[in-house]
Amino acid sequence: MSNTSSRSSLVSTPTSRREFLKLTGQAVAATTIANLGMSHVHAAGSDLIQVALIGCGGRGTGAAVNALATKHLGPIKLVAMADVFKDRLDGSVRDLRQRHADQMDVPPERQFVGWDAYKKAMDCLKPGDIMISATPPAFRWVHFTYAIEKGLHSFMEKPVTVDGPTSRRMFELAEKATQKNLKVGIGLMSRHARHLQELADRVHNGEIGEVILQRGYRMHGPIGYFASLPKPADISHLRYQVRRFHSFIWASGGNYSDFYVHIIDHLGWIKNAWPVKAQALGGRHYRQDPNGVTYVDQNLDTYAVEYTYPDGTKFDFDGRCMTGCMDLYSSYVHGSKGSAIASRNGDCGGPSAIFKGQMPRRPDMVWESKVPPAEQDPYQNEWNDLVAAIRGDKPYNECKRGVEASLVTSMGRMAAHTGQEVTYEDILNSDHEMAPGLDKITDDSPAPLIADANGRYPVPMPGITRKREY
Repeated sequence: MSNTSSRSSLVSTPTSRREFLKLTGQAVAATTIANLGMSHVHAAGSDLIQVALIGCGGRGTGAAVNALATKHLGPIKLVAMADVFKDRLDGSVRDLRQRHADQMDVPPERQFVGWDAYKKAMDCLKPGDIMISATPPAFRWVHFTYAIEKGLHSFMEKPVTVDGPTSRRMFELAEKATQKNLKVGIGLMSRHARHLQELADRVHNGEIGEVILQRGYRMHGPIGYFASLPKPADISHLRYQVRRFHSFIWASGGNYSDFYVHIIDHLGWIKNAWPVKAQALGGRHYRQDPNGVTYVDQNLDTYAVEYTYPDGTKFDFDGRCMTGCMDLYSSYVHGSKGSAIASRNGDCGGPSAIFKGQMPRRPDMVWESKVPPAEQDPYQNEWNDLVAAIRGDKPYNECKRGVEASLVTSMGRMAAHTGQEVTYEDILNSDHEMAPGLDKITDDSPAPLIADANGRYPVPMPGITRKREY
């Protein structure tokens, strides 16, 4: 990616995780993990680590690819897979067999479909193996609870939670995992981007002075399941909401939590603090398809959130999913002695850079990150780091800060959806569990959202619905 003098020109089109993997390959960060002491300690007393994948969409498949690419650390195999939707499981099996046929040991009898498929997949593992939870985040606590009961290490995708009650539950589960010496990785890969690690160290060491402002942007056209039309007749409301999880706050936190958590997380890390309150605005625009059919998802098209840190420093985040508008997808840090580009493009795109003024101009650049090719893939780095900790029996639990990042993200989302100032304590102590009972869900369970006679689901109404988001 080239360096230019203007902020807007630093941003190109968004890069998906799948595209990133194609561009960077499956490079491994062997040099960064050598000092972990590769004693090959494995809780089950065997060098072979077995993996179960729960949630076989694009993100789950990508996580499995990264897991299997750690084979230089010791033998690792995928032995079970689970999903609610058979077509997604079948597609993931085909994809993974093309990439890692020699490490795929998932015969039909270990390919599970259904609401309880996660248990059947984890039952194929032994203590000390790894479960991957890459379903919609509403189910994260359900899977993590069972993994801890089974003595399994975990890799869980972001966000970790979408509301206060499940966040409190996950904090407790994080403590239980630590007590049982279980390792936990969270898919906030910015923390494993080597250029952001160095930038965070430099900011913490005062190289740009006191942080006085942060800015984050993710603005592009609709992607994923951001928008949804009325439910087709051949699928239940429950399955429709899970299938198109980005559209529904209970399932994913909506596009705000699912799309924006990475930048919110890494700017909080660079500041070395979490925001304590947020006030925000947002809106829905042009909410019909070309045929005049109204979309039924719960998302706003635009978000503008002002976060406040304990010391009063502001962090402004802008999000937009609209066709035809300017794309901007990057993050910045301003200090009393200079400024920095954190992510140049995307969730954590390098190189990061520091400037002696407040404008990101190359003549004023005083440092730019340089990362060896073997360490340039943060998605692979996070798996290398997790597996090295398992084999070396090193303390490793990212769950607590993953929940904190998810809560701060939900705090901004709730501020926009209610039109109120929302504090960290407000969202943490909220009694609104959006989808209770997911550990007992079946096809006969009612959907967490009920549609009206026109097939429309409740949407945020800022200023009217002020205590809850819908």
